[in-house]
Amino acid sequence: MSLPNFDSQGSLFGNITSLAPGLFSEADRYKLFAQKIWPILAGTRGQLESCYVTTNGRAAFEPVALLGTLIFQFLERAPDRQAADLVRYHLGWKLALNLELGERGFHATTLVTFRQRLLENEQGKIAFDAVLEALQAEGLAPKRGRQRLDSTHVLGLVARMSKLECIRETLRLALEELARVLPEPERPDFWTSFWERYVECKLDYKSTEVVLKQKQSQAGEDSWRLLRWLEPLAATVRDGRQVELLRRVFGEYYTVEGADEVTPVKEHGAGVVQNPHDPEAQWSAKGHGKARHDWVGYKVQVAENIGPKPEAKSEPARNFLTSLVTQNAIESDDAGLPATLAAQSQSGLDAPAELYVDGAYVSAAGLAQAEKEGRELVGPAPPSAHKGAGYRAEDFEVQVESRRAVCPAGKENTQCSRLEERQNGKVSYRFEWSTHCHDCPLRGQCVGAGQKHRTLVVGEHHTLLQQRRRDQKTDAFCRRMHARNGIESTQSELVRGHGLRRARYRGKARIDLQIQFIGAACNIKRWLSVLAGETKMALRAAAAQLMGLAPA
Repeated sequence: MSLPNFDSQGSLFGNITSLAPGLFSEADRYKLFAQKIWPILAGTRGQLESCYVTTNGRAAFEPVALLGTLIFQFLERAPDRQAADLVRYHLGWKLALNLELGERGFHATTLVTFRQRLLENEQGKIAFDAVLEALQAEGLAPKRGRQRLDSTHVLGLVARMSKLECIRETLRLALEELARVLPEPERPDFWTSFWERYVECKLDYKSTEVVLKQKQSQAGEDSWRLLRWLEPLAATVRDGRQVELLRRVFGEYYTVEGADEVTPVKEHGAGVVQNPHDPEAQWSAKGHGKARHDWVGYKVQVAENIGPKPEAKSEPARNFLTSLVTQNAIESDDAGLPATLAAQSQSGLDAPAELYVDGAYVSAAGLAQAEKEGRELVGPAPPSAHKGAGYRAEDFEVQVESRRAVCPAGKENTQCSRLEERQNGKVSYRFEWSTHCHDCPLRGQCVGAGQKHRTLVVGEHHTLLQQRRRDQKTDAFCRRMHARNGIESTQSELVRGHGLRRARYRGKARIDLQIQFIGAACNIKRWLSVLAGETKMALRAAAAQLMGLAPA
């Protein structure tokens, strides 16, 4: 599909401002979008050209307008069909997207194709990066400043399935895929019974528990029988997408003992397939007790800069998103921190001088890495892992560098050993009090049952962790952590205002595309709010000067 001729200025006589110049005020967000944001999107035209064959095929709808349409989808929570209608009928959208009044728009499926083009050409962040670069040029998003970071979950566009539902649905999809590539004479003798059992019949949820367990065992045996029958066939049949998924799900849900004894797995590992319609959506849980919630989907790391405090309550804050990183649901926040820094580096930002986080991001290695790179990771350190009662690691005075440690009774260690794991090279130190614990009055609170004396194992960067645990108890640290609080309202804004909580598409790549457009839409909305405030102040000042109420 070729590209149309592109005119960033639009027609002199066909645009809305020439036909109805007084329809939109100077502070109207559609007009501000046309004046400030549209030129930024137009600057991406050269990058968008790589998504098209420029000299062949029917002329496509202007890709810059499609890029703007995707942004407006998340500004105004519009699905594809509604967005296509708004492009055709909404005067504000026509003005913002530089379209003539008589523009008839496009079919809703054009947006589906355009998103796929962006993914195939690795242009998913094109809008977010273009807006972020413009914010840097305006001085609203400094390359190196203060930021805050937190994660939230995204619900996948799939229903939650039981183990039995998942394996039966996976088997159904595999059979339907094989039906398209296998002629009837080449199908196995069990084909008809499998087709009736998994394609034409549905699961009766009112069945007893015994019957459902039998069906689960039968589904595993049938899957194993089908997979073994496929082994000698051609790769085009044996390695189909749904057959590969069946092979994976079977391996996660069943074990094979001996030749043919198939047994359902009782305990699943992390990251198993929850629904074959989106195999990348994973189950995860967060919190405990009444505060615990679990979901099937993904996780996103949200980072924003901390701008200057507004002088007046009516003045909008100047905080802008610096990155949004999509993670698998089971990935930790500790792993999300380096991913966030890498994403910001790709967007042209330096590592933040101060990064405010919660305890899930703070570790000894993270504090050491931040100190090495000349930045500060500000957040409370989690307590040490400890089972039962007694003294924890933070109750000891430890100096790893000098291999010295003092226990709560004031006794210095007698031994210190350096330990290094062969697999990952992780270094730790084990301190021992071999001769001090026998007659110690604190022995009952310190030494566990069955131990001769107290030992303490800490990481090589424990000194930094120990200092942070002390600092976080001070009032000054608590006051400083107030800078992190705004990230909670930002997440609420993304969820309630832009639809971050629920996935519109399936697959991690498409979810990430959605999240990047949500980030671009949020930054644009905040920027337009700042511009509208500045425009209104300028208009009031001009009116006051005209009436002689203010000096020239």
